[in-house]
Amino acid sequence: MKGKVQTVCGLVDPGNLGRTLTHEHLIMNFELMFTPATPEDRHMENCSFTLPNLGWIRQNPFSHKPNLHMDQPEVMSAVMAEMGEYKKRGGGTIVENTSFGIKRNVRFMSEISHKQGVNIVAGAGYYVMNAQPKETLGISVEEMVENMTVELTVGCHDAPDIRCGIIGEIGCSWPLYDFERRTIQATGETQASLGCPVMFHPGRHHDAPEEIFRIYTEAGGHPSKMVMAHLDRTIHELDALVEFASLGTYCEYDLFGIEVSHYQPNASVDMPSDAQRIARIRHLVEAGFGSKVVIAHDIFSPHRLEAYGGHGYSHILKNVVPKMLDRGLSQEDIDKILITNPATWLTFTK
Repeated sequence: MKGKVQTVCGLVDPGNLGRTLTHEHLIMNFELMFTPATPEDRHMENCSFTLPNLGWIRQNPFSHKPNLHMDQPEVMSAVMAEMGEYKKRGGGTIVENTSFGIKRNVRFMSEISHKQGVNIVAGAGYYVMNAQPKETLGISVEEMVENMTVELTVGCHDAPDIRCGIIGEIGCSWPLYDFERRTIQATGETQASLGCPVMFHPGRHHDAPEEIFRIYTEAGGHPSKMVMAHLDRTIHELDALVEFASLGTYCEYDLFGIEVSHYQPNASVDMPSDAQRIARIRHLVEAGFGSKVVIAHDIFSPHRLEAYGGHGYSHILKNVVPKMLDRGLSQEDIDKILITNPATWLTFTK
């Protein structure tokens, strides 16, 4: 595996990945994030995906029950079609971050990859504690390491002929639960053993990324193979962002396409716009960290798909890249973010 990238269809050379989105979901179930609507809007919780309802769904995506299911046949068909469009737009690879607890389906990923010609990298490991069944919560670090190692080197427990290519996304809350602390430690140990790439979902607090980094590296994990996701909604001060980037991890802006400032999971946070995301990325580039930036949309709900009135998986290629060029990033900067950095991160070192 050394020097290669593990996709759901086998090992590939990193130079063949092309433009890569490093954090997406193609199929998942996000029921655990359901947030009851206000009493006056309770009747909207099961409303249809219609034009009159779309504005409310965009403002309250976690209060709309059908919007938390990307595992329905009609949604899966829409995802399949969009992967064809992504390929036509110049997309080459998708890193699919659905981990244990939110209904990963590597068979569907393999089907998409074969039909649409897009490389797909699947994730091993565990999502947040609240997503886990009771029988999972008590497993030890050693058992976690064994499970991750098998899925990366032998085959997935639910698809023995398909291997994962990253560990992640490893779900973390704020503050961390003991289960999540063990998953971070297991990730660090497994990464040190296999030289594999890893991805972390930090809790919704500005101190969460640094705590995860410390636990992961103390367990032996290498900073250069680590992506810290969701910095859009986690680190907002530019000085703090540069300080975190200096640790050597990849910094991921993965909520492109979300232009609604109201952030339901944490009302104290103002979700940045795409323009603000680009400004923060430019700051990192100008500070010398352009080789440590990766981007994506983190599509986790139907309302963000084109078929449901959303921006879709091609949004970055169609709309964000031109805006980046308009805002002072060079084509070389963009190619590094979309091609070189993901390929370097995804390549096994052992």
